Amino acid sequence: MLLLVSTALYGCNSDNASDDNGDAKEENGDSGEPKTLIFGRGGDSVSLDPITVTDGESYKVTKNIFDTLVNFGEQDTEIHPGLAKEWTPAEDGLTYNFVLEEGVKFHDGTDFNAEAVVANFERWAGGDADQFPYYGSMFGGFGDEEGHVIESVTAVGDFEVEFKLKRPQAPFLKNIAMSSFGIASPTAFEEMGDKFGDSPVGTGPFKFVEWKRNDTITIEKFEDYWVDGEPKLDTVVFRSLPDNSARLNALLSGEIDLADGITPADSATVEGDDNLQLFERPSMNVGYLGLTTTREPFDDPKVRQAMNYAIDKQAIVDAFFEGRGDVAKNPIPPAISGYNDDIEAYPYDPEKAKELLAEAGLEDGFEMELYAMPVPRPYMPDGEKVAEAIQKNLADIGVTAEIVSYEWATYLEKAANGEADAFLLGWTGDNGDADNFIYVLLDQDNIGSNNYTYYENQELHDILIEAQTEVDEDVRNELYAKAQEIIHEDAPWVPLAHSTPLLAGGKNVVNFKAHPTGSDKLASVDLE
Repeated sequence: MLLLVSTALYGCNSDNASDDNGDAKEENGDSGEPKTLIFGRGGDSVSLDPITVTDGESYKVTKNIFDTLVNFGEQDTEIHPGLAKEWTPAEDGLTYNFVLEEGVKFHDGTDFNAEAVVANFERWAGGDADQFPYYGSMFGGFGDEEGHVIESVTAVGDFEVEFKLKRPQAPFLKNIAMSSFGIASPTAFEEMGDKFGDSPVGTGPFKFVEWKRNDTITIEKFEDYWVDGEPKLDTVVFRSLPDNSARLNALLSGEIDLADGITPADSATVEGDDNLQLFERPSMNVGYLGLTTTREPFDDPKVRQAMNYAIDKQAIVDAFFEGRGDVAKNPIPPAISGYNDDIEAYPYDPEKAKELLAEAGLEDGFEMELYAMPVPRPYMPDGEKVAEAIQKNLADIGVTAEIVSYEWATYLEKAANGEADAFLLGWTGDNGDADNFIYVLLDQDNIGSNNYTYYENQELHDILIEAQTEVDEDVRNELYAKAQEIIHEDAPWVPLAHSTPLLAGGKNVVNFKAHPTGSDKLASVDLE
């Protein structure tokens, strides 16, 4: 009874009330009263300083607080103008000149200009992998390091910026369109230092209001936003609801307006409700079991290959993705240019797995810890159930896996530090390029940042650097095909699935476009 009363009170006090208040929602849309959208999600953000994180729950918010120099399309990764209205690359691919929008303000009232762009890039380049992991992953290092791609960023006018590169980088424009590289107020990050991620200041359609940890993040309309007519909403509240059933029930009752992490099993419930609509996010992801190659026994490729034979991936996809996913065999999804379809997937073969363990001197099996994600992710709707299925598969070959988990930020930190024997994780592509999967996740340059398996292979590294520099797309694809062959043989992962992530919302939510990167800009979203 208390639960019912509290739920009813919540609805009465919310701008987006439950079914009892459905008429009020319509009146808000017609009367010009404030429009508040509540977005239910599976976990909290790690930080709201986008350069310091790599997780989708953080980007889900920062995408709406910060703008980037160039933008992706509404539902693709084609490049469009952003804070830079035009750009000119040199023929040799070593220089880019950007002409910036004028009259743009940061949320703290300071001016956006060329010097602000320079200050952001100097801040990032002056850091390290612990501070800014994604900068190093996408631009090869920091400062004067040999692999650092960006030689200089210079203001050549009040609203013109010149980038000089040490070597051509084929995905350069796609890289700077990523959520990580949102342009922040130099005044704010200089004043706040390490606390900037708690009170972010960008030029985006919404400005930060409040963060209640593991509960809600509130952002509100930036009245001086530089794009005419945006945003439509007055307030957006991101509400953390880790339990899938609780999130669905909150949507059904009208407590929230949008929900991500809808499990395939619940899609029929959404589609059968006249008050709701189902959204499919274009698939650009991979879910995997990572094997930390510096920890015994996973320092032996035969053991890693045995894990690939031991796990029934088709059964996992059938049980937990229900027609909304495909079995993975490579670290990149088929939609990415350079995908190697000629590779033969490891079949489900427990006997072969036992043979390989015996060859590795582990005929009696071994004990291990298996990290299970505490939150639903687009590439894996229910990490705990997937872990339980893997646990049973491993028991069949004599391997005892103890399932452990942690709060999301701690989980990521421990995996990044190489503390897990094996861990469930995945990746949603941030720019639609193979480099953003293979180099970022599996190259030795990124050990300690995004390469959680600590896998290294010099031949692979040389191929990936060559592929970054090569501008001929056919040649790049050949290089990535070879890279996938090396990874398949070395087996630092057990690739599991490529999913079609699901979201759901009320029928009154209009103009919501689910983006393949998982970072949804809400500037044009409205409530009818």
